[in-house]
Amino acid sequence: MKRFGVSLEDELLEQLDSLVQHHRFPNRSQAIRYLIRKHNRDEYWESNEAVCGCLVLVYDHHRSDLQKKLTSIQHEFHNLVLCSQHVHLDHNNCLETITLKGKAIDIGELADRLIALKGIVHGELVKGGAVNAGLENPDHRHEKCNP
Repeated sequence: MKRFGVSLEDELLEQLDSLVQHHRFPNRSQAIRYLIRKHNRDEYWESNEAVCGCLVLVYDHHRSDLQKKLTSIQHEFHNLVLCSQHVHLDHNNCLETITLKGKAIDIGELADRLIALKGIVHGELVKGGAVNAGLENPDHRHEKCNP
C-alpha cells in the first residue's frame, strides 16, 4: 500500500467528506478507492469489455404469457445468463434476479428487452466489473478435493 497527498479545493473536499458520510466509509482513502473502482467499472462498460452484472425484475405474474416471454428471451441470450432466481413477493408480484456475464453491449440489449416487456413493474441492471480485469487473484489456488 502506498501513501500520497492530495490537494483539493474546499468545495471538492466537502463533496468528498459528504460521500464518506453518505456511504459510511471509515475514511477518505476508502472513498477514493470506491470512486476509482466505480470509474473503472464504467469504463469497462463503455468499452464493451467482458463484464458481469445482475438484472433485477419485479413483475405481475398474472400477466398473460409474461413468464413465457421472459424465459424465451433469456434462451435467446443463453450464453450470457449464468443463473436466475425467482421469488414470490406476494399474491401478485414476483422478483427475478438474473446473473449475467458477457460483452457489455449484449448484456445491455438483453436487459433492455426484458425491462420493456409489458407487465414488468420495475427493472434495473446492476453493473458489475470487468470479468478478467483483476477480479481474480492469480496467487489464489484451490487444492484438489478428495471425496
